[in-house]
Amino acid sequence: MSDRDERNLVMLGPPGAGKGTQAARLGERLSVPHISTGDILREAVANGTELGRQAKGYMDAGELVPDELVIAIARERIAREDCAPGFVLDGFPRTVPQAEALGATMRELGRKPLRVINLQVSEDEIIRRLSTRRTCRGCGGIYSVDDGDTGDPCPNPDCEGELYQRSDDQPEAIAERLRAYANQTQPLIDYYGERGLLVNVPGEGAPDQIAEAVFRAARA
Repeated sequence: MSDRDERNLVMLGPPGAGKGTQAARLGERLSVPHISTGDILREAVANGTELGRQAKGYMDAGELVPDELVIAIARERIAREDCAPGFVLDGFPRTVPQAEALGATMRELGRKPLRVINLQVSEDEIIRRLSTRRTCRGCGGIYSVDDGDTGDPCPNPDCEGELYQRSDDQPEAIAERLRAYANQTQPLIDYYGERGLLVNVPGEGAPDQIAEAVFRAARA
């Protein structure tokens, strides 16, 4: 990919939209890094960097890592050589102040403007997806009872773990998560939309069809 083809992307979407899966697929297809906020925080902690040590203090205390620290860790990751052709950010930014800081970082690094892909999935579909999701206590795999899994035992032939439903995957908790997401993220969607950087992509249907629509949005 030449400099002219640089693709700097942000993936947005509510819980259960498949954002992480689609971000990973898009990164692989474009041959650019898929950057998950959780992953880069854990990497910084594991590597014992100064920023990682600071983040660890908050994480160990069960507190949210402050914006300025998340922004600094994200900036450090984006500045690496493997991100020169572009990247796909997943889980960052989450707020307008984070978006403003990311925009400033892109300008400081001389990077091309972002394109923000927003996966749109109905509330009913999200509740259906998450309320039928089960997590294995053994391998940590996530399975859907819609796929024929009874919920016990784990369908992974190499695992004998028990499947369970996380408390935040129950319908009442899902509805609360969606309200929190809307309150936090709608201003961010508006922010990028007003700047002509946002592309809405339907997030319902076959995963391959969604992936193709996401790819077209990224290349537009």
